[in-house]
Amino acid sequence: MTVESIGHWGIIAAGEGQRFRDAGWAMPKPLIPVGGVPLIEHAVERFLAAGAPSLVVLLNAQDHASADWIRGRFSDSAVRVIARTTASSFESLRELLRQGAGWERALVSTVDAWCPSEDFLRFIESAVAHDPDATVLAVTPFVADERPLWVTPDATGQIRDLGGSAGRMVTAGFYLLPERLRRLSPPPSAAGRLREFLAWLVHRGEPVYGVVLDTVVDVDDPDDVQLAETLMAHAPSPPASRGTPSP
Repeated sequence: MTVESIGHWGIIAAGEGQRFRDAGWAMPKPLIPVGGVPLIEHAVERFLAAGAPSLVVLLNAQDHASADWIRGRFSDSAVRVIARTTASSFESLRELLRQGAGWERALVSTVDAWCPSEDFLRFIESAVAHDPDATVLAVTPFVADERPLWVTPDATGQIRDLGGSAGRMVTAGFYLLPERLRRLSPPPSAAGRLREFLAWLVHRGEPVYGVVLDTVVDVDDPDDVQLAETLMAHAPSPPASRGTPSP
């Protein structure tokens, strides 16, 4: 399987960034700079470098600043902005998946998952090699999160347990999803946060696999920004941009 098997590409950027607000950062989370570049630009550039012909960014309906920034930085043909206020991360995922039509697999990232670009490309290369009906998550042994979502993969990479208070690896914010997930009807207990939905998939025996990335930072507060910038200083330069610069 190749990247051409991915028919829908999207970024979830609808969170409010409360921990940044509590720390006195006034800007919306997608515009938080890491190495002088907004999180949303890091995320979009990774997708375009991976070969995405176009993608959808889901923003909070009140986040006009991020919407204006994206429209000024990228052409509408490359990046489509959807403004929705959702009740949960799971609802954000479902809304994002609804924005595509006729696809078999979707690649989704959260806006606050930062890693070197070559690692993101490696995730895609490994993820698309799995069966098209499988759900594939990026996982990492690098734990820098106050509320990590622990996973337990077996020797084949299939995730046998997700959740709990400890483990060897955590989820890392990148997902390759089969279209059939849109037709599942999880119980209310699994229809809140995205982590609850993923745990439900694993525990009901769905084929869920992990692709290990050495270092992914979940950028949730100013300390995470500093950590990502430290790692960035030692990472190779990213691929050339395909975006359309602002005039």
